[in-house]
Amino acid sequence: MHELILMSLIDCFGLLQNAYLSERWGFYMLQHQYSISEAISKRYFQEIETMNRYDGIETFYEIEAQLIREIYQLETEAAKESLRALIDLLSERSGKHFFRAVRHYFIVLSSVVTRKLIDNQAPLKKAFAFNSACVQMVDERMNDAEFLQFADDLVEFYIYVISERKQPSYKHQTVNRVIMFIDDEVETDLSVEDIALHFSISTSHLSRIFKEHVGITLVEYLNVRRVEESQYYLRHTAKSISNISEQFHFCNQSYYTRIFKKYVGLTPKHFRDQPDHEYFRFQLPERLV
Repeated sequence: MHELILMSLIDCFGLLQNAYLSERWGFYMLQHQYSISEAISKRYFQEIETMNRYDGIETFYEIEAQLIREIYQLETEAAKESLRALIDLLSERSGKHFFRAVRHYFIVLSSVVTRKLIDNQAPLKKAFAFNSACVQMVDERMNDAEFLQFADDLVEFYIYVISERKQPSYKHQTVNRVIMFIDDEVETDLSVEDIALHFSISTSHLSRIFKEHVGITLVEYLNVRRVEESQYYLRHTAKSISNISEQFHFCNQSYYTRIFKKYVGLTPKHFRDQPDHEYFRFQLPERLV
């Protein structure tokens, strides 16, 4: 009987203690929430005061809108110039915090481009991966000495990814759909047989209509797209060439190196070691039939 009473008292004490701790935690969280809210409000009104003394804000957003248009029209050099103009405006505005402001802006800009990708029917997982990759590049690869070169690389990456979403305009709709499918699944281990099965078509017929309309074989197009995509992993990650070769499902590193050099003009190692070398871009041929 005494043990039951003791156990009941212990349980009651535990409940009271938990209730007390929960109340204290709730009070702390409420205080913490208000402190964050107050800090944001204070910073917000400080920024409004600052903006009232700053004349270039309208110009900034006009140039940003122009930059987005140029990216979506695949105007690489014009987009680079617009981004540099925005960087100059940030320099005037940010003073000693300039580099941090540019870093933050690159992250924001990547999010804007991601939303545009989603608007263009990009798969959500690919849009998320794009945004995540951009943020990681800014965080890991951007430095004071080379941030203008980094800005150029970022524009090229935006335009490369956007260009993938441009709808091909071949007369055969299956060919157009196959191209978009490959672009969306470029890191998947696809074969001609897999693609034919996905579109419920024979491999021989698929191979014939693809070559007839695009001018290259389906295997060649798979290799071209894998080489294109792998360039960014070589340039912006520390992954080994062997791992990148496996990621894009080349049968071995030697074959990857041979195919890469065929299209890029350099081996993967030399491409990684020469950051000024331009990215290889494959242009789909005009309609042949």
